[in-house]
Amino acid sequence: MNPRRAFAIVLRIIYLMRGSFTRIFPLFAWAAIDIILWGFITRYLDTVQSSFNFVSTMLGAVLLWDFFTRAMFGISTSFFEDVWSRNFLNIFATPLRISEYLGGLVLASMMTSIVGLAVMLALATFVFGLWIFSYGILVVIIVLGLFLFGIAFGIFAIGIVLRLGPAAEWFIWPMPAVLAPVAAVFYPVAVLPVWLQPVARVLPASYLFEALRAVVHGQSVPDGSILIGCVLAAVYVVLASYFFRRMYLHAVRTGLVASYSAETVS
Repeated sequence: MNPRRAFAIVLRIIYLMRGSFTRIFPLFAWAAIDIILWGFITRYLDTVQSSFNFVSTMLGAVLLWDFFTRAMFGISTSFFEDVWSRNFLNIFATPLRISEYLGGLVLASMMTSIVGLAVMLALATFVFGLWIFSYGILVVIIVLGLFLFGIAFGIFAIGIVLRLGPAAEWFIWPMPAVLAPVAAVFYPVAVLPVWLQPVARVLPASYLFEALRAVVHGQSVPDGSILIGCVLAAVYVVLASYFFRRMYLHAVRTGLVASYSAETVS
Protein backbone atom coordinates (compact mmCIF):
# COMPACT_ATOMS: atom_id res chain seq x y z
CA MET A 1 0.00 0.00 0.00
CA ASN A 2 1.36 3.39 -1.06
CA PRO A 3 0.41 6.08 1.52
CA ARG A 4 0.85 8.84 -1.08
CA ARG A 5 -1.86 7.33 -3.28
CA ALA A 6 -4.21 7.01 -0.30
CA PHE A 7 -3.54 10.62 0.62
CA ALA A 8 -4.35 11.63 -2.97
CA ILE A 9 -7.91 10.44 -2.35
CA VAL A 10 -8.03 12.58 0.79
CA LEU A 11 -6.63 15.54 -1.10
CA ARG A 12 -9.38 15.25 -3.69
CA ILE A 13 -12.01 15.38 -0.93
CA ILE A 14 -10.30 18.41 0.60
CA TYR A 15 -10.35 20.23 -2.75
CA LEU A 16 -14.04 19.40 -3.19
CA MET A 17 -14.92 20.74 0.24
CA ARG A 18 -12.70 23.78 0.03
CA GLY A 19 -14.70 25.20 -2.83
CA SER A 20 -18.19 24.15 -1.75
CA PHE A 21 -20.13 25.52 1.21
CA THR A 22 -22.85 22.93 0.57
CA ARG A 23 -20.35 20.18 1.35
CA ILE A 24 -18.90 21.88 4.43
CA PHE A 25 -22.20 22.92 6.01
CA PRO A 26 -23.53 19.36 6.68
CA LEU A 27 -20.31 18.47 8.53
CA PHE A 28 -21.43 20.47 11.54
CA ALA A 29 -25.04 21.55 10.91
CA TRP A 30 -26.82 18.24 11.49
CA ALA A 31 -24.52 17.39 14.39
CA ALA A 32 -25.42 20.70 16.03
CA ILE A 33 -29.14 20.15 15.46
CA ASP A 34 -29.02 16.66 16.98
CA ILE A 35 -27.19 17.81 20.09
CA ILE A 36 -29.41 20.86 20.62
CA LEU A 37 -32.63 18.89 20.13
CA TRP A 38 -31.64 15.97 22.36
CA GLY A 39 -29.96 18.29 24.83
CA PHE A 40 -33.19 20.14 25.54
CA ILE A 41 -35.16 16.88 25.61
CA THR A 42 -32.81 15.38 28.19
CA ARG A 43 -32.80 18.61 30.21
CA TYR A 44 -36.60 18.48 30.32
CA LEU A 45 -36.55 14.83 31.35
CA ASP A 46 -34.17 15.73 34.19
CA THR A 47 -36.78 18.17 35.53
CA VAL A 48 -39.47 15.48 35.39
CA GLN A 49 -37.37 12.70 36.95
CA SER A 50 -34.50 14.07 39.02
CA SER A 51 -33.27 10.69 40.28
CA PHE A 52 -31.84 9.78 36.86
CA ASN A 53 -29.25 11.82 34.94
CA PHE A 54 -30.68 11.90 31.43
CA VAL A 55 -28.14 14.42 30.13
CA SER A 56 -25.15 12.19 30.85
CA THR A 57 -26.83 8.97 29.76
CA MET A 58 -28.98 9.84 26.77
CA LEU A 59 -27.17 12.89 25.42
CA GLY A 60 -23.88 11.00 25.64
CA ALA A 61 -25.44 8.12 23.71
CA VAL A 62 -26.78 10.50 21.05
CA LEU A 63 -23.37 12.11 20.70
CA LEU A 64 -21.54 8.82 20.21
CA TRP A 65 -24.18 7.31 17.90
CA ASP A 66 -24.04 10.44 15.79
CA PHE A 67 -20.26 10.02 15.67
CA PHE A 68 -20.70 6.43 14.46
CA THR A 69 -23.15 7.63 11.79
CA ARG A 70 -20.73 10.30 10.59
CA ALA A 71 -17.89 7.80 10.36
CA MET A 72 -20.11 5.60 8.18
CA PHE A 73 -21.37 8.46 6.01
CA GLY A 74 -17.84 9.83 5.72
CA ILE A 75 -16.92 6.66 3.83
CA SER A 76 -20.09 6.42 1.75
CA THR A 77 -20.33 10.10 0.81
CA SER A 78 -16.71 10.20 -0.38
CA PHE A 79 -17.44 7.14 -2.52
CA PHE A 80 -20.63 8.71 -3.86
CA GLU A 81 -18.69 11.82 -4.88
CA ASP A 82 -16.78 9.62 -7.31
CA VAL A 83 -19.98 7.98 -8.51
CA TRP A 84 -21.95 11.21 -8.94
CA SER A 85 -19.12 12.83 -10.89
CA ARG A 86 -18.65 9.68 -13.00
CA ASN A 87 -15.06 9.63 -11.77
CA PHE A 88 -14.99 6.08 -10.41
CA LEU A 89 -13.66 4.53 -13.62
CA ASN A 90 -11.02 7.25 -13.94
CA ILE A 91 -9.70 6.48 -10.48
CA PHE A 92 -9.32 2.76 -11.11
CA ALA A 93 -7.82 3.35 -14.53
CA THR A 94 -4.74 4.45 -12.56
CA PRO A 95 -2.40 2.07 -10.67
CA LEU A 96 -4.42 2.76 -7.51
CA ARG A 97 -5.07 -0.37 -5.45
CA ILE A 98 -8.31 -1.17 -3.67
CA SER A 99 -6.52 -1.01 -0.31
CA GLU A 100 -5.19 2.46 -1.15
CA TYR A 101 -8.63 3.66 -2.24
CA LEU A 102 -10.26 2.36 0.94
CA GLY A 103 -7.42 3.79 3.01
CA GLY A 104 -8.06 7.20 1.48
CA LEU A 105 -11.78 6.95 2.21
CA VAL A 106 -11.03 6.01 5.83
CA LEU A 107 -8.73 9.01 6.24
CA ALA A 108 -11.35 11.30 4.69
CA SER A 109 -13.98 9.87 7.02
CA MET A 110 -11.70 10.44 10.00
CA MET A 111 -11.27 14.07 8.95
CA THR A 112 -14.99 14.79 8.56
CA SER A 113 -15.99 12.79 11.65
CA ILE A 114 -13.58 14.72 13.86
CA VAL A 115 -15.15 17.99 12.69
CA GLY A 116 -18.62 16.75 13.61
CA LEU A 117 -17.40 15.36 16.94
CA ALA A 118 -15.72 18.65 17.83
CA VAL A 119 -18.95 20.58 17.17
CA MET A 120 -21.02 18.11 19.21
CA LEU A 121 -18.55 18.15 22.11
CA ALA A 122 -18.48 21.95 22.14
CA LEU A 123 -22.28 22.22 22.28
CA ALA A 124 -22.67 19.38 24.79
CA THR A 125 -20.03 20.93 27.06
CA PHE A 126 -20.80 24.64 26.92
CA VAL A 127 -24.58 24.49 26.50
CA PHE A 128 -25.55 21.38 28.46
CA GLY A 129 -22.58 20.86 30.76
CA LEU A 130 -21.61 17.43 29.47
CA TRP A 131 -17.91 16.72 28.95
CA ILE A 132 -18.10 13.04 28.15
CA PHE A 133 -14.34 12.48 28.26
CA SER A 134 -14.34 13.41 31.94
CA TYR A 135 -15.34 9.80 32.59
CA GLY A 136 -11.83 8.64 31.73
CA ILE A 137 -9.82 6.68 29.21
CA LEU A 138 -12.54 4.04 28.80
CA VAL A 139 -14.74 6.55 26.98
CA VAL A 140 -11.89 7.29 24.55
CA ILE A 141 -11.57 3.56 23.81
CA ILE A 142 -15.35 3.33 23.30
CA VAL A 143 -15.18 6.23 20.82
CA LEU A 144 -12.40 4.49 18.89
CA GLY A 145 -14.40 1.25 18.84
CA LEU A 146 -17.46 3.03 17.46
CA PHE A 147 -15.31 4.72 14.83
CA LEU A 148 -14.03 1.33 13.68
CA PHE A 149 -17.58 0.00 13.53
CA GLY A 150 -18.67 3.05 11.53
CA ILE A 151 -15.79 2.48 9.10
CA ALA A 152 -16.73 -1.19 8.72
CA PHE A 153 -20.38 -0.34 8.12
CA GLY A 154 -19.45 2.36 5.62
CA ILE A 155 -17.23 0.02 3.59
CA PHE A 156 -19.93 -2.65 3.65
CA ALA A 157 -22.49 -0.08 2.46
CA ILE A 158 -20.44 1.08 -0.52
CA GLY A 159 -19.85 -2.57 -1.39
CA ILE A 160 -23.61 -3.00 -1.65
CA VAL A 161 -23.85 0.05 -3.92
CA LEU A 162 -20.99 -1.24 -6.04
CA ARG A 163 -22.87 -4.51 -6.50
CA LEU A 164 -26.35 -3.08 -7.14
CA GLY A 165 -25.53 0.18 -8.86
CA PRO A 166 -25.58 3.90 -7.91
CA ALA A 167 -29.36 4.05 -7.40
CA ALA A 168 -28.91 1.67 -4.46
CA GLU A 169 -27.54 4.59 -2.44
CA TRP A 170 -31.07 5.03 -1.11
CA PHE A 171 -30.61 1.74 0.73
CA ILE A 172 -27.65 3.27 2.57
CA TRP A 173 -28.95 6.48 4.15
CA PRO A 174 -31.49 4.80 6.50
CA MET A 175 -29.08 2.07 7.64
CA PRO A 176 -28.04 3.72 10.96
CA ALA A 177 -31.71 4.29 11.86
CA VAL A 178 -32.51 0.65 11.09
CA LEU A 179 -29.53 -0.51 13.15
CA ALA A 180 -30.14 1.74 16.19
CA PRO A 181 -33.00 -0.28 17.79
CA VAL A 182 -30.81 -3.38 18.14
CA ALA A 183 -27.55 -1.56 18.88
CA ALA A 184 -28.47 -0.87 22.54
CA VAL A 185 -27.86 2.86 22.08
CA PHE A 186 -30.44 4.10 24.59
CA TYR A 187 -31.33 0.96 26.53
CA PRO A 188 -29.72 -2.34 27.56
CA VAL A 189 -29.85 -5.43 25.37
CA ALA A 190 -32.01 -7.07 28.06
CA VAL A 191 -34.90 -4.77 27.06
CA LEU A 192 -35.07 -6.36 23.62
CA PRO A 193 -37.22 -9.44 22.94
CA VAL A 194 -35.36 -12.67 23.57
CA TRP A 195 -35.35 -13.58 19.87
CA LEU A 196 -33.76 -10.23 18.99
CA GLN A 197 -31.00 -10.26 21.60
CA PRO A 198 -28.65 -12.54 19.60
CA VAL A 199 -28.76 -9.96 16.79
CA ALA A 200 -27.66 -7.27 19.22
CA ARG A 201 -24.86 -9.48 20.53
CA VAL A 202 -23.16 -9.65 17.15
CA LEU A 203 -23.03 -5.85 16.93
CA PRO A 204 -19.98 -4.15 18.48
CA ALA A 205 -22.11 -1.13 19.37
CA SER A 206 -24.22 -3.11 21.86
CA TYR A 207 -21.14 -3.95 23.96
CA LEU A 208 -19.72 -0.45 23.72
CA PHE A 209 -22.93 1.36 24.69
CA GLU A 210 -23.59 -0.96 27.61
CA ALA A 211 -20.05 -0.24 28.78
CA LEU A 212 -20.68 3.50 28.33
CA ARG A 213 -23.78 3.39 30.52
CA ALA A 214 -21.84 1.53 33.22
CA VAL A 215 -19.05 4.13 33.13
CA VAL A 216 -21.48 7.08 33.29
CA HIS A 217 -23.38 5.56 36.23
CA GLY A 218 -20.20 4.74 38.12
CA GLN A 219 -20.81 1.00 37.90
CA SER A 220 -18.35 -1.74 37.06
CA VAL A 221 -18.00 -2.27 33.33
CA PRO A 222 -19.21 -5.74 32.23
CA ASP A 223 -16.23 -8.08 31.92
CA GLY A 224 -14.53 -7.75 28.59
CA SER A 225 -17.37 -5.77 26.99
CA ILE A 226 -15.15 -2.98 25.64
CA LEU A 227 -12.56 -5.46 24.40
CA ILE A 228 -15.21 -7.61 22.71
CA GLY A 229 -16.77 -4.54 21.07
CA CYS A 230 -13.44 -3.23 19.75
CA VAL A 231 -12.26 -6.64 18.53
CA LEU A 232 -15.59 -7.27 16.78
CA ALA A 233 -15.38 -3.85 15.14
CA ALA A 234 -11.83 -4.55 13.89
CA VAL A 235 -12.91 -7.94 12.54
CA TYR A 236 -15.83 -6.30 10.73
CA VAL A 237 -13.46 -3.79 9.11
CA VAL A 238 -11.47 -6.69 7.65
CA LEU A 239 -14.62 -8.54 6.52
CA ALA A 240 -16.14 -5.40 5.02
CA SER A 241 -12.93 -4.69 3.10
CA TYR A 242 -12.95 -8.25 1.76
CA PHE A 243 -16.61 -7.85 0.79
CA PHE A 244 -15.88 -4.60 -1.06
CA ARG A 245 -12.99 -6.23 -2.92
CA ARG A 246 -15.22 -9.12 -4.00
CA MET A 247 -17.94 -6.75 -5.17
CA TYR A 248 -15.41 -4.67 -7.11
CA LEU A 249 -13.98 -7.74 -8.84
CA HIS A 250 -17.52 -8.90 -9.63
CA ALA A 251 -18.35 -5.49 -11.12
CA VAL A 252 -15.20 -5.61 -13.27
CA ARG A 253 -15.82 -9.19 -14.38
CA THR A 254 -19.45 -8.59 -15.34
CA GLY A 255 -18.88 -5.18 -16.91
CA LEU A 256 -21.04 -3.39 -14.32
CA VAL A 257 -18.29 -0.85 -13.65
CA ALA A 258 -18.22 0.22 -17.30
CA SER A 259 -21.98 0.62 -17.45
CA TYR A 260 -22.38 2.45 -14.14
CA SER A 261 -25.44 4.67 -14.34
CA ALA A 262 -27.83 6.08 -11.77
CA GLU A 263 -30.84 4.75 -13.68
CA THR A 264 -30.13 1.02 -13.16
CA VAL A 265 -30.06 -1.16 -10.09
CA SER A 266 -28.92 -4.57 -11.30
